Amino acid sequence: MKVAFVPKTHQFFSVGKDRKLKQWDADNFEHIQTLEGHHKEVWCVDISGSGDFVATSSHDKSIRVWERTDEPLVLEDERETARELQYEQSLVASQETTIPGENAENEAESAGKKSMETVRAAERIMEAIEVYREDKVKQDEYEEARKVDKTAPPPDQHVILSTLKMSASDYVLDVVKKVRPSELEESLLVLPFHYICDILILLNEWLLNKQSVELCCKCTFFLLRVHHNQIVANKVLVNVIESLNKTTREVVKEVKDVIGFNLAALKFLQLDQQDTNESFFKDFTGKVKDVKRKKRAVLKAAASG
Repeated sequence: MKVAFVPKTHQFFSVGKDRKLKQWDADNFEHIQTLEGHHKEVWCVDISGSGDFVATSSHDKSIRVWERTDEPLVLEDERETARELQYEQSLVASQETTIPGENAENEAESAGKKSMETVRAAERIMEAIEVYREDKVKQDEYEEARKVDKTAPPPDQHVILSTLKMSASDYVLDVVKKVRPSELEESLLVLPFHYICDILILLNEWLLNKQSVELCCKCTFFLLRVHHNQIVANKVLVNVIESLNKTTREVVKEVKDVIGFNLAALKFLQLDQQDTNESFFKDFTGKVKDVKRKKRAVLKAAASG
């Protein structure tokens, strides 16, 4: 490890085995920024007389020169980035999540891991569900008001829903669809159980409307496997689970019928093509050569003329 002070200041740079160049403020004993670029231990650091250039040499047989720029450095942003990185590393290093019903010895583990992306995705899903709850309360109050006064005005829609011009359930589905498939299960695993109840209700609604059937089935099976004990013990979800069971079977059967029909049609087309000995994609190589030959003949005629 080595340190070098910036001339005529109380700031200095340090290097070491962590492969990073770090800038410090000796007056306040604060870390200012971290610069990365070397692939192995950094042994030497030196600063120019003006303080505009910093040179480092590493065990990876490289010398790097760092130049001061006019871009402003916001310490709070640097600290926030460092905190996020530290938190993400702690998530990855934490104990692996155990899913009830899964045997780690006999089954493959989930490909996803907790990270800042999965946490952010879970937060976006929770925010979307809060919008859905708020809209549902307004709709229930409107229905009650309609029973008393049929001229009651409809409630104002949430600003997000009015901007996107979609219903609350469609908005939650849109947020779930934007989560990466590799991060979906970990994002759902982060959600508290009281959000899972709303998601199960929404999954039933989406399946009834035949929206994103594959995604809904994936989420349904995962949530039922993970939260089986809590769902079974919750009397409020009994009707939801029964309806979800019936709806899922019907929708999946319909999708299977469509896939089977399409496969049968493709096989019919294949047999018909084999009988007629015709190809869907004909070879146009000869035609292209003829076109190029005619173009060359026209160019030669124009050049000779």
